[in-house]
Amino acid sequence: MRPILGKLTSELYKHTNPKDVGKDDGFFINTYRDLVEQVAKLAYLNKDHLLFFRGQKSDYKNKADKSTFYPTIYRGDHVTQEELDYRFDKLNSASKILVELFSKHKIEGVTELKRKKLIQWSILQHYEVTETPLIDITQSLRVACSFAQLFNDHTTAYIYVFGLPYYSNRISTNSEQDLVNIRLLSITPPKALRPYFQEGFLIGTDDITNEYENKSELDLNNRLIAKFKIPNSDDFWGEHFDRIPKDALYPQNDIIEEICKEIENQIQIELAPLNIGNFLKLWATLENTLIKRSRNYIRETHRLRDALYVLMKYEDHLAYLYREIDTIRMFRNKVVHRPMSVENEELKNQINSLNQINIEMQKFPS
Repeated sequence: MRPILGKLTSELYKHTNPKDVGKDDGFFINTYRDLVEQVAKLAYLNKDHLLFFRGQKSDYKNKADKSTFYPTIYRGDHVTQEELDYRFDKLNSASKILVELFSKHKIEGVTELKRKKLIQWSILQHYEVTETPLIDITQSLRVACSFAQLFNDHTTAYIYVFGLPYYSNRISTNSEQDLVNIRLLSITPPKALRPYFQEGFLIGTDDITNEYENKSELDLNNRLIAKFKIPNSDDFWGEHFDRIPKDALYPQNDIIEEICKEIENQIQIELAPLNIGNFLKLWATLENTLIKRSRNYIRETHRLRDALYVLMKYEDHLAYLYREIDTIRMFRNKVVHRPMSVENEELKNQINSLNQINIEMQKFPS
């Protein structure tokens, strides 16, 4: 998404400047009334953009010390291609199950759901089923503030103001700004209660893929106009305003929430065979590499355990790596002999470990 520089109020200019909004600690606002007044001024100053909000209990920053807002599917330092592929496989599996369950329960809107991936992803993101290329925001300042204070044991919370293109459709694609804006109220079925209470929108990049050249283009901080820090207390709301209670933000008897819980259970079963195959493929490659490497020292080495023993003796500077491999070897035996006892999260972690080991070993050629 293309970056913008917002226009600030005179009060905000005393605290920061448009280029450093992401780096600062947030402009402290004592009351909801004062926050509304600041946002009203920002809306007037930034007429070319529509303002959206996001509330968080903490200010998460990247290595450049800037507030960062990546969609969940891209989060994490040094996400490997294998990890990204896994996340997209998981998303595609969840999407397929979502369509099946909507059909089974005869949920209104299933025909359009089958045709549009973005609608599938929107539901999966908003109900927190799995990682997606979309990020939640809202047009309601009250919703953002209520979320920021929910489940928050800190004394303060954060409110972020983003400037986005005006939307014209339920799913608005702005190719010039490389943005997709999805209005949840318009694309989710009436039985999905949560989006209606939260006045939710979802934002993503135009060309969503499991490959990218510049990860920073996926960060919503490109559209950040202002950052506020608010008290995490009832005093913030004053006499005339109230925070939205948890039961309203997460309403009970939401059939879509029940469907999404069922998806979470099913997706683990569906993904296991795929990840087992990936793990065993990586393991076989590593095993072959280690045996060949050990033969530089003792020619007649044919088993992995023997190879590890030889390598720990002759390459003691890499002993830490070989001990880790030996631990993974025991996990490999579990995968082969008791595959039903292996969980997807275990497999994912071990696949990441194998990839890191391969990277480390390339630094020390035999």
